[in-house]
Amino acid sequence: MRKAVGLCLIWSIFLFFSGGAMAAAADAASAKPFPDVLPVPGTVTMIDLGAHSCIPCKMMAPILDKVEKKYKDRAAIVFIDVWEYPLEPQKYKIRAIPTQIFYDHTGKEVFRHEGYYPEENIVHILDKLLADQGGN
Repeated sequence: MRKAVGLCLIWSIFLFFSGGAMAAAADAASAKPFPDVLPVPGTVTMIDLGAHSCIPCKMMAPILDKVEKKYKDRAAIVFIDVWEYPLEPQKYKIRAIPTQIFYDHTGKEVFRHEGYYPEENIVHILDKLLADQGGN
């Protein structure tokens, strides 16, 4: 009897965890990829991967808006919500949010930062990338 109860318990635990794995696999299978081609071809690009619910990400939002307006026709500033697009964190190999990834105009990743990043640091990197491109 004890052996039967033990086997039932083990089987229940197995079903519990395999069900979660199947649900995660189903979520990943139905997850939508981010619709834009990134980095933007021929353009200096900054991608910020975060979430609307994370505190440092919320602190970054007004900075990203300001930087996006400043560099409107010269650089692409893109925010990707990792909860809305769950395939993107693995694609970009991020370990924490927010993560900022900077690309030069050839599409080469040149810098990556994890966590809150002040506006002046972002501006410094974008200005350098644009100067190297000849677009500043």
